[in-house]
Amino acid sequence: MSNSVGQRAFHNARLQKRQKADVLPLLGQALQLHKQGLIAEARTAYRLVLQLAPNQFIALHMLGSLETDAKNYEQAEILLSRAVVVDPQSADAHMGRGIALNKLRRHDEARESYRRVLALRPNYAEALSNLGNASVTLDLKEALACYDKALAIDGNLAEAHNGRGWVLYRLNNFDEALASLNRALSIRPNYAPALANRAGALRELLRFDEAMADCNRAIALAPDDMSGWLGRAGVSLQIQQMADALHDCEKALEIDPEAARAHLLRGVCLAELGRVQEAIASFDRALEIQPDLPSAISNKIFTLDFLADASVELHQQARRVWWEQIGANIAAEAARPHDNNRDPDRPLVLGYVSSDFNAHSAAFIFKPVLQYHDRDQFEVVCYSCSSKLDPATEEFQKIADRWRDASQWSDDRLAEEIRADGIDILIDLSGHTKGNRLGVFARKPAPIQAHGWGHGTGTGLPTIDYLFSDPVAIPAEVRHLFAETVVDVPCFVTLEPLPIELAQVSTPAISNGFVTFGVFNRVSKISDQAATAWSRILERVPGSRLLIKDVALDDQLVRDNLMARLASCGVPAERVELLGKTLRIDHLAAYNRVDIALDPFPQNGGVSTLEALQMGVPVVAKLGNSLPSRAAGSILTAIGLPDWVTDSEEGYVDIAVSRAAELGDLDRLRGELPAQVRAAAACNPVSYAQAVDEAYRAMWKRYCDSAA
Repeated sequence: MSNSVGQRAFHNARLQKRQKADVLPLLGQALQLHKQGLIAEARTAYRLVLQLAPNQFIALHMLGSLETDAKNYEQAEILLSRAVVVDPQSADAHMGRGIALNKLRRHDEARESYRRVLALRPNYAEALSNLGNASVTLDLKEALACYDKALAIDGNLAEAHNGRGWVLYRLNNFDEALASLNRALSIRPNYAPALANRAGALRELLRFDEAMADCNRAIALAPDDMSGWLGRAGVSLQIQQMADALHDCEKALEIDPEAARAHLLRGVCLAELGRVQEAIASFDRALEIQPDLPSAISNKIFTLDFLADASVELHQQARRVWWEQIGANIAAEAARPHDNNRDPDRPLVLGYVSSDFNAHSAAFIFKPVLQYHDRDQFEVVCYSCSSKLDPATEEFQKIADRWRDASQWSDDRLAEEIRADGIDILIDLSGHTKGNRLGVFARKPAPIQAHGWGHGTGTGLPTIDYLFSDPVAIPAEVRHLFAETVVDVPCFVTLEPLPIELAQVSTPAISNGFVTFGVFNRVSKISDQAATAWSRILERVPGSRLLIKDVALDDQLVRDNLMARLASCGVPAERVELLGKTLRIDHLAAYNRVDIALDPFPQNGGVSTLEALQMGVPVVAKLGNSLPSRAAGSILTAIGLPDWVTDSEEGYVDIAVSRAAELGDLDRLRGELPAQVRAAAACNPVSYAQAVDEAYRAMWKRYCDSAA
């Protein structure tokens, strides 16, 4: 028996010796082909080597590198994993494996590979830079530290400057991000990823022409790299060029169908075009790929406002996803006590956080709240989180007792500054809209936190204590679904008085001979259900017309898309007029062309509803189930026009038709309406702010009592 085993061992040794003799010339040939750039032939030769000697390290390593170059990352990872088993001391093989793993989005495993490299070569700058790349989606602070260490070793490593710039961009430090990206491009002028990243920072700084130029150059240099296409899509979105943005998203997805950010941006484009179901599907796909992508969750939350059958429960469940995936982890790491003086009667410091302290519709809503606080009882601190500065910003700067430019602060820094400023009650004015800083509110830097006015539909954050609303917007029977405690004020929104006294005109139909219905809402709010109701109204009111106004209508794709949708719902094109962007004074004056405003549904108007009423134009509204579909009903009830609100499409059509038939009554109402609006607590800035002041004091006393 032992003799047989010995013979077999001798035979195997001879076989291995013969294989090695056969393999070495073939391996030399493969390496020569590789060196000559004959890649296909080299790959074939390496595979032949591995058929003869499956554990031949050089062949595994070289073929793995070629598969990485060919973007066959799964095959590359398999080969390089075998290579590091054969030679665990090969830093280069661990490095190659890390690159393949990172491309496969297996970032934790990639980080481990890079750490193995650094254990073998502690001062390997490129490995530190790659460790930063793998850490970006997991820990921005660690990524930044890796890039800084790499650059301390090799200050000319363009990849590290690029990575550092991308992390600083993600941390909202756009100026410093630009400096890093400029350095990367000074080293490698044709570095496409750095151009795409710089475009993102330039876009945030509102330097759109420069951002677009960088994107175009990145695409020209590397058309098969999705970063340039996605960068350009982001710029096009911000300057309202929907056709271009959607095209570039599709190009990015052709290159990488698994790119979560491409699905996200595509969803934003589709939502802007009113293609709600498709938009939500895109956000869901992004979240399948990256479940903790904050902007995908927030955009889905915002887009659910436009979904006809979305219940309050569905809306709040979507908000809970943000908390479970993102907020809870932040809160667990940031929990700290507060040392604010618990005197129930002392003056309080209020902190307002928003990216909309500028000429934004949300600012028209919350400006009266800030402006008319009792300054003997409340100090106002504004944390401005946007680079956009305009005359409206200057007005907010005058209103604030302290103005804090937080536009380039990370969430960590903003939270620390809020604590240092001694904020007693911190108010979120954005909800899940663009530019929100919910990550700060998850850290709970103030003892009391509240949300309202900017989006006003709830955040889903248990760290936000209160939500300002009213009994129509959020009925008692659904309040248990909200993470926040609902606090009632005269109306869930208000609006600053008209900027100047505009001349009121009599009912336009009296002189025109036809009734004009107006829709001055975002095009994305126009649902097929609403358009079908408008079609029935136009049919029943002979000769009537529909005037639709929105800044997005300057985009030809948006116009064409809207007209096609209206036609499919039976709205005659010849009875529709579209208006785009104008100065606000001209926007308000355009209401003088409207007899009756038609509020869209399921998402109602907010600012547009209040503006119409201020201008003397009554509004027909349909009451739905979710808060966004109850906004107009809340406003009309608050100013004393509940009979213009209904809970059915049939009732909506009947109100519009019957009111259009009674021009005398309509004319009297239009004459009385502006004064009626000014008298209502919902739109009287002084009385509204007084109600809010009382709510803040009650919150604070409740907090002080809880200490006992």
